[in-house]
Amino acid sequence: MSKKGQKVHTKKVFKPYVQEQQTLPLSIDSLIPQNHVVRVVNRAIDRMNLEPLFAKYPGGGRSSFHPVMMTKLLVYAYTDRVFSCRRIAKAARENIMYMWLCGGNQPDFMSVNRFRSERMKEVILEVFAEVIELLVKEKYIKLENYFLDGTKIEANANKYSWVWGKSTKRYKEALREKCRELFKEIDQINEEENAEYGDSDLEELGNGKPIDSEAIEEAVRKIDERLAKKSEEETVDAETKKLKKTRNTLTKDYLPRMQKYEQQELILEERNSYSKTDHDATFMRMKEDHMKNGQLKPGYNVQIGTENQFVVGYSVHQRPGDTSCMKDHLEELKTLLHGELPKNIIADAGYGSEENYDYLQEKKLVSYVKYNTFHKEASKKWKEDITKPQNFTYDHENDEYICGYGRTLIFLYERHQKSDNGYRSLIRIYECLNCSGCPHRNQCVKSSDPYANRRIYVNRKLNAYKEQARRNLCSEEGLRMRSLRPVEVESVFGDIKGNHGMRRFLLKGLEKVKIEWGLHCIAHNMRKMALITG
Repeated sequence: MSKKGQKVHTKKVFKPYVQEQQTLPLSIDSLIPQNHVVRVVNRAIDRMNLEPLFAKYPGGGRSSFHPVMMTKLLVYAYTDRVFSCRRIAKAARENIMYMWLCGGNQPDFMSVNRFRSERMKEVILEVFAEVIELLVKEKYIKLENYFLDGTKIEANANKYSWVWGKSTKRYKEALREKCRELFKEIDQINEEENAEYGDSDLEELGNGKPIDSEAIEEAVRKIDERLAKKSEEETVDAETKKLKKTRNTLTKDYLPRMQKYEQQELILEERNSYSKTDHDATFMRMKEDHMKNGQLKPGYNVQIGTENQFVVGYSVHQRPGDTSCMKDHLEELKTLLHGELPKNIIADAGYGSEENYDYLQEKKLVSYVKYNTFHKEASKKWKEDITKPQNFTYDHENDEYICGYGRTLIFLYERHQKSDNGYRSLIRIYECLNCSGCPHRNQCVKSSDPYANRRIYVNRKLNAYKEQARRNLCSEEGLRMRSLRPVEVESVFGDIKGNHGMRRFLLKGLEKVKIEWGLHCIAHNMRKMALITG
């Protein structure tokens, strides 16, 4: 026995290293831990009904990679932070987890990309629905509480290739004005057309339609007819030269520009902007503003709902505001859950609008949705501010408001206000009889007119919904829901965006972006299942 600190021998000893020697076990299955996330993905997808995916294959031709295998490969790759098709194909050849999952198959990157972009198109929500059904069966979720929130994720598009709706409208109107001037010149030259159309200008051809590409093409056709007559007469005069010059201007300048503006308006629809390199992406203000200048970037507004930190529903929108997305999101969720909706809806102040409260009441859902001034109204400063309409006294008998200084505000008129989704709200306008001499006038009246009086805009229906929301939020259950909301949905966004690097979409176009985000949501649920079972 050697003494402490004394070497037994000085011979150099190494562990055996023989590459050609056959080793046991022969199956790679025994090399994968039992609770590894790849096994969770494998077991979960084996239990799903993927008939919608099978229906995407028309049959005939050479054999395809099995859709179950391809689904497992994609979902596991997204759990492993591998999003590129080439990297997924490489992992299927080299990584033991991927090799075991693929069962020896080695799909190339084109097969992976085609499956993700084409086969999963229009069925990603059905695949996600199967995941939700599995979570319900395994009692991970109860579909009772639905924590809703949204985030903006940058699109795979050039940040400086924008098209603004207002600019397109302005340029198009300027072009129309140029066309009007040019049409007037043609009208003065073409006396025969004046005789035929009376006092009408050429821009009114087509039953008085506004100037568009069709009107310009009609004008070019009329000029061609006039030039054809001139060529038959074999006369070249100043009128012919003017008509040829006008025709060149219309065909080479005005018509292409008008067609471009019309195409831009067609792409814009109701949006205010889009990217030239991804027409479905809208320019939005992102939280990731490294230059600190509020720069707008092309992106998508992603909405998700969670329960027990599992993603229960998701949707992708082109509008930057969360308020107008709630109704569409819940309708998609309703389809996903076969006509049912979770009992309780919990969301932040970005969703507190009359339209959303009205929808939740119509569907008989319990609303724990804040509104924009919920926290401010609880402050001492707000309660003591006599200029706030919420602190005015309402006289039901005379339909009047009494301000904090004792002045009367009488009813003037009503008007309707339309939301982005077309929802109409009724607004009642009240005005003070006389604000002169009031010591609070400078704080109360925003107008620079020295004779202006205070006006308030009252939405009675929204105020009633706010009162109900305040009671729900301040109840014992409401306080519990409010404390859970940041833990629930915010942590899911943090895991997907922060821990797994989902800061920018790889695919272009709304439909493909929906597929990509759906895979991220499925992958998150798989990771969560593996964490619980492990």
